[in-house]
Amino acid sequence: MKIRSFKDLNIWKRSIELVENLYKETKFFPKKEIYGLTSQIRRSSVSIPSNIAEGFARYHNKEYKQFLYIALGSCAELTTQIIIAVKLDYLHENKADNLLNEVEEISKMTMGLIKKLN
Repeated sequence: MKIRSFKDLNIWKRSIELVENLYKETKFFPKKEIYGLTSQIRRSSVSIPSNIAEGFARYHNKEYKQFLYIALGSCAELTTQIIIAVKLDYLHENKADNLLNEVEEISKMTMGLIKKLN
């Protein structure tokens, strides 16, 4: 299959699914966190597919890679926030493990794409 759009990328599709899952999970966080951890988790998760898409739309591989590095940073940020949510008892550990595994896979896919662009 020829990649014609960022929407054709598996990494983008998986990161969109991650956003959906995180929005569903954070819906149950305490209301006092709506502008705190809830917002941070949602923003960092949305940043991943957004930067993949924006980078894809750039003409040069150097720019594309820069946006992929930003997406990678958002993965690290999100990992930290999920761990904090577990420690605060906002998120069950087994659910967090599934989310963390998915973030890890997306990180690996991102690094693979960066290497491919070199």
